[in-house]
Amino acid sequence: MAEQSHLNRVLSRPEFIGLVAALMALNALAIDVMLPALPYMGDALGVSNENERQLVVSAYMIGFGAAQLAFGPITDRFGRRAPLFVGMALYVLCAFLATFAPTFAILLALRFCQGLGAAATRVIAISVIRDRYSGREMASVMSLAFMVFMAIPIIAPGIGQVILLFGSWHYIFLLMAGLATVFGIWAWLRLPETLHPEYRRELKLSVIGAGFRVVFTNRVAFFYGLAGMLFFSAMFGFIICTQQIFVGIYGLGTLFPVAFASVALLMALANFLNSVVVKRFGMRRISHLATLIYVACGVAMLVLALLGPVNFWVYYALLMVLQFVFAWATSNMNSLSMEPLGAVAGTAAAVFGFMQTVGGALIGTFIGQQFNGTLIPNSLAYVVMGVLVLGCVLIAEKGRLFGVGVEYQAPPATAMAE
Repeated sequence: MAEQSHLNRVLSRPEFIGLVAALMALNALAIDVMLPALPYMGDALGVSNENERQLVVSAYMIGFGAAQLAFGPITDRFGRRAPLFVGMALYVLCAFLATFAPTFAILLALRFCQGLGAAATRVIAISVIRDRYSGREMASVMSLAFMVFMAIPIIAPGIGQVILLFGSWHYIFLLMAGLATVFGIWAWLRLPETLHPEYRRELKLSVIGAGFRVVFTNRVAFFYGLAGMLFFSAMFGFIICTQQIFVGIYGLGTLFPVAFASVALLMALANFLNSVVVKRFGMRRISHLATLIYVACGVAMLVLALLGPVNFWVYYALLMVLQFVFAWATSNMNSLSMEPLGAVAGTAAAVFGFMQTVGGALIGTFIGQQFNGTLIPNSLAYVVMGVLVLGCVLIAEKGRLFGVGVEYQAPPATAMAE
């Protein structure tokens, strides 16, 4: 306890945000640094079908999402630290072994297992934020964490491209293993246990089931979590097609990482702005407005795509608006889904993480598989997912948009000293 008290005193808010963001970034790194390497990996392992190469990303995402259901109750029982380091060790081991994968099937299996390990970072990152903060302050911290987290998509494809200029795709996996090791050491030395002993839940089926019931029966939390899944489905559909869109349709070639990075940079800026404005306007007003703009831009892009080839700069402008409001909507909806569930934060983070990653990966993979050399499949996905999100919001809020809602307070015993 003395060690924990010392850590609580010295872990500042900026370092807390940076550390949580670094843990979350391992997931983004495992996806985005891969994108420039997909053609090279396919050629090396005898996979000629471009859509089949997308499975390198999909396999990771499915493992990442599935394991969260296990890590949630585990972290509510044993705390945040121990499960985190078990997951990170698995992430590092699988990334290292992937450098020696002799076949595409083995590579996919290792990516799936790497995702299993990464699940711990997602569940625990969200849980420790909810342990420490609540209300609009939680939304602000969540946005700042996502802002730092978005630095990885900004630079990851470029890093992957540079590695490919001087070596093979195998070194990309070594980079992932190395960074995960560094972040793991940082967490080991600096991240305290945020789950207070009196709030730990027994690892029994009846207790676990009760925790899941709390999550699934809370109308506001569940439907905002479902809305997040639908948003991430459209985003994932874009991510796995982004190389085919930017390079295949628009011929950007080596400028692809620059175009991708600029989108991520805008999303990081959106999260920073949200961390400021959410304190004034609230999570609901911002996320509801963002959803309406998202649907409008999706409709505009779909109409243009149906009329014929879309000018790059027109597509790019619409894409930037879509991703900006996506960042505003999802950051606040994640907070809204966690807000009423502080007593089961680990389980709640697991359920919503599973929904967003497994559901998002499966639906997003389906979207990606529809790619036909045009923008129509992705544009249609933006519209359909956006309309479904709007439906979830209306159910969560009983038909009312732009409300304020009731803000919950985190249990005082779970708070960490500034």
